[in-house]
Amino acid sequence: MRILHVATIVTPDGAYGGPIRVALNQLAELAHQGHEVELIAGARGFDGAPPTEIQGVPVRLFPVRSIVPKTGFAGLASPGLQSYLKSRLPSADVVHVHMARDLITLPAAALVVRQKVALVVQPHGMIDESGNPLAGIIDRVFTRRLLRAAARVLPLTPLESESLDAVAGVRLPLTPITNGVDVPEPRDPTGPSIEVLFLARLHPRKRAPQFVEMARELRAAGFNATFTIVGPDEGDGPEVTRLIAEHGLAGTVAWEGALPPEQTLDRMRRASVYVLPSVGEIVSMSILEAMSLALPVVITSSNGLADAVTEANAGLVTDGSLDALTAATSRLLSNTALREEMGANARRTVTETFSIVAVVRQLESVYRTAAGAPAAQERP
Repeated sequence: MRILHVATIVTPDGAYGGPIRVALNQLAELAHQGHEVELIAGARGFDGAPPTEIQGVPVRLFPVRSIVPKTGFAGLASPGLQSYLKSRLPSADVVHVHMARDLITLPAAALVVRQKVALVVQPHGMIDESGNPLAGIIDRVFTRRLLRAAARVLPLTPLESESLDAVAGVRLPLTPITNGVDVPEPRDPTGPSIEVLFLARLHPRKRAPQFVEMARELRAAGFNATFTIVGPDEGDGPEVTRLIAEHGLAGTVAWEGALPPEQTLDRMRRASVYVLPSVGEIVSMSILEAMSLALPVVITSSNGLADAVTEANAGLVTDGSLDALTAATSRLLSNTALREEMGANARRTVTETFSIVAVVRQLESVYRTAAGAPAAQERP
């Protein structure tokens, strides 16, 4: 099949996060299965021309400009992307849009609908019920109509399914899917030092400052470990810097800044424990990647992977409080055998449940049936 994916923006530091990683993983495996694939997205931050291939996946990246100030990624637009997409649609069998409330993916999805090409939408938890007045306007003008027009909509969790139906005002043609990752060679768990790693965007939802506060508590308790933050600043960088300086943690906590996505697995290999105190995550790619390397994880109960981690004994799930985060990480730092046991369970869980091969097998079925999928049904 000839398969196009559309996403909002690709940057050298991976600032847009999970949706780009998901798209590239899906497309790489689809290409491996013999399909003709391409990722079309906006681009920013590259020195010179943007790449034409990432992780072996053909990509076409286009300049973006902000046309709605102070709205972050949502206010970006790319006329060049829309023109190129239009030229590619006549030869496409299906277009998979990683859709958000933004001015790149919404117009792209609308173009696909107008050209009568099969549309598959994956929102990654980015389209939910919102009290924001601007979101309401966008939904009335764009989102609701495009969700209803999609041949298939791919939610990650039951809660996201309910939220998408509510936004659309109809029962959508939903096909639940999960995120998938490759299963690389496992890391060596017997390194000479102990490192606790936070690898994510420094967005308030990720709660990097709580990670710093946890490190302070654990250092005071006598733990001889290093605590490392890796990721681009999306709002919490100044607070992280302030806390490290204020608490005298320069020798204990380091913020290494952003890292290109293709280097994150190698960076994770050096860690002993992966800690992500974020709230409201759907299916975090960084957690899956850490688990694939046999890293035990510490996450919160609001994370979409919490049940899987608990059931597999692949890490520890907290209530989101600082005390619980500190206690969970302390437990892992205190017990080498527990770290190794949970790490092995984590890797097994990814292999059995979150393999990209299984995800793409499901995607192929979705794509084959997309053109004949039933229309959404109005709520009674």
